[in-house]
Amino acid sequence: MNYLIKGTLSMIVCCLFLSSCQMSPTSSNNEMSMNVSEKMECKVAIDSITQVGEGPIWDYQYHRLLWIDTQGSLFIYTPQDGKNREIKLDRMIGTVIPYQEDVVLVGLQDGIYEMTLSTGALKFIADPEGREAGNRYNDGKCDSFGRLWIGTMDKDCTPYKAAFFCVEPNGESRKILDSVTISNGVIWSPDGKKMYYHDSPTAQITAFDFNEEDGVILNRKEIITLPDGFGTPDGNAIDEEGMLWVANWGAGCVTRWNPFTGELLQKIEVPALNVSALAFGGEELDQLYITTASLYMPERVAEQYPEAGKLFVVKPGVKGVKCNYWKKGK
Repeated sequence: MNYLIKGTLSMIVCCLFLSSCQMSPTSSNNEMSMNVSEKMECKVAIDSITQVGEGPIWDYQYHRLLWIDTQGSLFIYTPQDGKNREIKLDRMIGTVIPYQEDVVLVGLQDGIYEMTLSTGALKFIADPEGREAGNRYNDGKCDSFGRLWIGTMDKDCTPYKAAFFCVEPNGESRKILDSVTISNGVIWSPDGKKMYYHDSPTAQITAFDFNEEDGVILNRKEIITLPDGFGTPDGNAIDEEGMLWVANWGAGCVTRWNPFTGELLQKIEVPALNVSALAFGGEELDQLYITTASLYMPERVAEQYPEAGKLFVVKPGVKGVKCNYWKKGK
């Protein structure tokens, strides 16, 4: 109970910090935010409530959606039979990455591990930041060469205390960025030449030129600032047209952006205030799975969102791209 209370208080601090750190929108962003709402119905995919649903990723080789509750659960959802298997963990989890049929990569609060799904056994891979930092691992994804790019965050969201790392398939790691607050939203353009990323409290989306072969990022550029009322950016996804999808924490929606012009293209309402992450899935990659959180809302606000914490799905009218696997799935 003390752990849950402490976690709740910590996240309230995080939410307040996120709110206070949003950048002021430009006039062009305000103009773009008009007339883009889509009256698409988000359907419930899993009719159970998580505390902080996160990290969905479509494992196309095994026809399943991997996703998590950061408070200590890993889920394996198979749409063909409607089953959603839960694996309970003894610590927080920040991300899950497909690898093999019975093995996935997970970023837990204390390190990066390979996890055997049939037994729950963990094999330590790396802890690039080290426990002395006092942070936990958060959002992360693999690039086309099978490297993991993952960031951290402090339990109390202390500003500029966290960092962003790259973990090689052999377990070697290196720090990519420091002075980060809440590392989130790692994704690549369909051609692999751009990497998108954000430090959530800034409310800005960042683009880097990406060298796939060497795993090097260059030429940092802030390409999008979320307008007022769009919350803060949490997880993200890319579609086959190269457009960027963002989960808008605190704003009850997901949004689609042109990363080259900064234009807001689409907005889909979600029946949960805190929208945490999203991923294209299904056999045709034409379904958008959306995770949400039931925690960290004032009581009177929570009453307005009885389905918060559920996993939702919608067909947005565009397809996604296939995910990358840890070690290329080998």
